[in-house]
Amino acid sequence: MERLLPRHQVPPEGMLDAQAWFGRTAPVVLEIGSGHGAAAVAYAAAHPDHDLLAVEVHVPGVARMLAAAEPLALTNLWVERGDAMPLLTDRVPSGSLAAVHLFFPDPWPKAKHAKRRFVQQHTLTLLADRLAPGGVLRIATDHAVYAAHVREQVAHHGGWDLVEGERPDWRPRDGFEAKGLAAGRTVAEFALTRSR
Repeated sequence: MERLLPRHQVPPEGMLDAQAWFGRTAPVVLEIGSGHGAAAVAYAAAHPDHDLLAVEVHVPGVARMLAAAEPLALTNLWVERGDAMPLLTDRVPSGSLAAVHLFFPDPWPKAKHAKRRFVQQHTLTLLADRLAPGGVLRIATDHAVYAAHVREQVAHHGGWDLVEGERPDWRPRDGFEAKGLAAGRTVAEFALTRSR
């Protein structure tokens, strides 16, 4: 963390400014809850013409991601240590993101904890505003309850067009996805675009 984080960390305050933060103007993709970073590293490696901003609260996960990125000499992988909501609410301008990735979020499987799930009406509205026209919100989960929750929330919101079943070929099958598949669970893939 001491050696690698300074090379990849975004400024601690101020609005997202691609030129100032990343040294160029390119499509910006936000990954919410990047975990140990396998998907973020894979995306950055497969899309050198994009800047990937991974947001993660768990320090060991950030450290593992940076260690995996180092031998690839990635210059388009960026890190925000912390909660995604303050970043999205206060620092990401309207229409500034090419895509948002939410892969295997905490499912909060008990009904009484459903309000803690990331996908809610207010977050769908916020993400719709932060995405550029044509931008995509990708969600993947191996929990049937969370998948049903996503379908319900998107249908109730009404501001999104949803396509199911499109798994991005650049995303590695490890971490929570591998555990879910090993346990016999099915992975639900969602690609959401703003309704016209």
